[in-house]
Amino acid sequence: MPQEKLHIGGQAVIEGVMMRHRSQVAIAVRHPEGSIAVHEQSFRSFAERFPLFKLPLLRGLAAFVEALVLGFNAISFSASEALAEEEEELKGWELPLTMIVSLAAGIALFILLPTYLMKFMRQSVELPILLNLGEGLLRLFIFLSYVFLISRWKEVGRIFQYHGAEHKAIACFEAGKPLSVDNARPFSTLHRRCGTNFLLIVMLTSIILFSFFGWPVLWQRILLRLLLLPLVAGLSYEVIRLAAARDNWLTALISRPGLWLQFLTTQRPADDQLEVAVAALKAVLPAETEAKVTCGTN
Repeated sequence: MPQEKLHIGGQAVIEGVMMRHRSQVAIAVRHPEGSIAVHEQSFRSFAERFPLFKLPLLRGLAAFVEALVLGFNAISFSASEALAEEEEELKGWELPLTMIVSLAAGIALFILLPTYLMKFMRQSVELPILLNLGEGLLRLFIFLSYVFLISRWKEVGRIFQYHGAEHKAIACFEAGKPLSVDNARPFSTLHRRCGTNFLLIVMLTSIILFSFFGWPVLWQRILLRLLLLPLVAGLSYEVIRLAAARDNWLTALISRPGLWLQFLTTQRPADDQLEVAVAALKAVLPAETEAKVTCGTN
């Protein structure tokens, strides 16, 4: 019999995987000498502390912020564990600075650049809706090109392998199979609830939403797009939530572009990477469920 449906989420980190189930978070990381370090922690969500964040749209914004916070903590832990034997360790301020610079670069690349470049089309295109559509398609092209280019890097490829391991482990559990490397190996590296799907839906949602606000001058467009980001995130979350909760032709259609994109953002993991993902997943399962699963390579 399949396991009772549990909402397990995850994220690939440096030489490891983070898994989350409700208020439990676990990060499993492969040490340079071969052992697996597992860090477990409790996390009280915004919705638990403030019921207002259980409402539609607001829950999506809360989930996005929580993902950023948990992701940063997971990457911090994985970096310290995976680079424990490196000659140059990361200083305390280096990782936060890297995250801030990365976030700023993402805003510049995917928000500021497309709307700036579209000013050169202003003389040949008059309709605001066509300008917004062109900007959205340009943003999508930049995003897909970026994902394709970084997927060619060896270091990023390792993270994408752990991303695939995360999906295989979760799919194994959702299918009711005992958790082991052998059982997880045959499953797909693609999953409907993946953050890749969310990012792509954010791109598509922004195209639709921005088109309702005309085509003001450049600084107003930039400000407007930044102010609308929380709403875009909230709407996109509701779409992902719907696609995960229902299994019909519409949700399959919504999920398909994100699944296609996962051919770039996930790669087939090695067995030792699957072992890490399984260890992280086992660590967040409820006690009564954990007793029913096994963790190993045989």
